[in-house]
Amino acid sequence: GWLRPAAAGRTYWFKVVLLGEGCVGKTSLVLRYCENKFNDKHITTLQASFLTKKLNIGGKRVNLAIWDTAGQERFHALGPIYYRDSNGAILVYDITDEDSFQKVKNSVKELRKMLGNETCLCIVGNKVDLEKERHVSIQEAESYAESVGAKHYHTSAKQNKGIEELFLDLCKRMIETAQVDERAKGNGSSQPEAARRGVQIIDDEPQAQSVGRGCCSSG
Repeated sequence: GWLRPAAAGRTYWFKVVLLGEGCVGKTSLVLRYCENKFNDKHITTLQASFLTKKLNIGGKRVNLAIWDTAGQERFHALGPIYYRDSNGAILVYDITDEDSFQKVKNSVKELRKMLGNETCLCIVGNKVDLEKERHVSIQEAESYAESVGAKHYHTSAKQNKGIEELFLDLCKRMIETAQVDERAKGNGSSQPEAARRGVQIIDDEPQAQSVGRGCCSSG
């Protein structure tokens, strides 16, 4: 019979960064996702903090490290150190605040310059519980996201809407990217390359892997 593919016994480690102006609800999103908590009072993130989350997606184990930054004003100071090697970026704006959407556009330019097209981008309109006060048109936001190769999502940390879907979809996209990366580099050299890009792939079943993959090429 067929051996279960080696990929089934793997853990993918992904680094995801959150960007966006202060007050758009970045921290609320992550807290809701990782700990299912919500606090009405604004929590100011002074530096970068990170939370972790473990998932199982179609038999693949994923460990997410989600980095939450202080608002835009400190983003430039931290910049490259903060988002280097990230596999995914979530750019959050507040649907009631047009300016926060413009800031997301600036961040996208910067990220693409730094990271190329490898990183999976998500653009997120948060606070859909305040739909009546919307100042960013859905049409504009979605067509912008498409134009930069990102996906657009709507969330409410307060009502716990859209957050699971956002992270699940992002994880699936990051797994695909990691797999394409590996295939492109060839089996032998994929590990160092993947590790350099921040994707660590741990094989729990070396026997299954060596049988399933056949001989490793030396080059």
